[in-house]
Amino acid sequence: MVPTPDPRHLSIHDFTYQLPPERIAPEPLPNRDQSKLLLYQQGRIYDRQFQELPELLPVGSLLVFNDTKVVRARLFARRPTGGILELFCLEPVAPHRAIEPAMQQTGSCVWKCLVGNGKRWKEGTVTLAFEAQGQAAILAAERVEQHDGYALIRFSWEPAQLPFAEVLRGAGHLPLPPYLNRADTEVDAVRYQTVYAAHEGAVAAPTAGLHFSDAVLADLAQRQISSARVTLHVGAGTFQPVKAEHMEGHAMHGEPISVTAATLRQLLHQVPQPIIPVGTTSLRTLESLYWLGARLLQQPEVEPDWHVRQWQPYEGQAEVSVEQALQALLHYLERTGSELLHATTQLLIAPGYRFRLVSGLITNFHQPESTLLLLVAALIGPQWRTVYEHALNHNYRFLSYGDSSLLLP
Repeated sequence: MVPTPDPRHLSIHDFTYQLPPERIAPEPLPNRDQSKLLLYQQGRIYDRQFQELPELLPVGSLLVFNDTKVVRARLFARRPTGGILELFCLEPVAPHRAIEPAMQQTGSCVWKCLVGNGKRWKEGTVTLAFEAQGQAAILAAERVEQHDGYALIRFSWEPAQLPFAEVLRGAGHLPLPPYLNRADTEVDAVRYQTVYAAHEGAVAAPTAGLHFSDAVLADLAQRQISSARVTLHVGAGTFQPVKAEHMEGHAMHGEPISVTAATLRQLLHQVPQPIIPVGTTSLRTLESLYWLGARLLQQPEVEPDWHVRQWQPYEGQAEVSVEQALQALLHYLERTGSELLHATTQLLIAPGYRFRLVSGLITNFHQPESTLLLLVAALIGPQWRTVYEHALNHNYRFLSYGDSSLLLP
């Protein structure tokens, strides 16, 4: 087997372009599906509208959506001396580390948080009054540990029977991307979620899905374009810049993924017909399934490690087919009587990566020198520069609330 080229020595500075601030979309368009759509197909570029997506997809395609839901993870609390500080909830620590049970926790919990304006918060409890389920409530936060770059915060609240999900709904704010540099609004409460969002846990939206309206979904169904759902809870690391000179110095953030047995069967039945992920998070989830299944096949006697490491694809792992990898995951779920696969992934997809499941991508336009741009470059090669130059020259809107692209290499 020829080993996959190793991207550790790639310089992130080779994946940059000039993005004028005025090209960053500050607000969503009035209607989701009115955005522009850049179609890149076998080296050629076409300017279309997102409403046309269903007719542009390859015949027999399966679209894969990430149905995570953004939580109101930003909390603004008051110090005993009166100052305001921000607590940005990143991930649960205790009593649950998994996001689903953590969101249902009542009474108190501990989360890993970023703390803003917290230099004068030496000790003590900060509080925040809010309303939940039609009643007055209060949230208290205490810093129990300080680490480099983050803190562990113990939250407690009254009424104690409220689940933490309701606390965040009542007390929190949507964590808009920092480059928007504005407070969230009631418009964002609707438009920074996909219409198919179902499972709370993300602190950033899977923005490629923001363009899909009920009308576009209905058109897809009418044209018999199949769809499947996966869940990857997008973490704050999605905004983390690559600061290292070379990629070997950059640590990818781990994110939890969940995939049902039904979706695994859909994927298995679809191979080798086109599988088109909606967004980079769906793509990374799909490709992670291959590596989870491959390791399960190669280490059947070992208790499964449900985690895809950042550099796993580049370490010379023996090759298995996509069908074998998916079947291995299904057989495991059948043996254990489970209908849901839980895992985490740090998978870095960069030039040199060979895609196993996916044959295209629906995605927005990403920041210079980002791991998301590396992923696009891995999919379409050096032509990414031509695509981005075309988008800049033809007035496309960039980043989370920007326009879309359909990439079919």
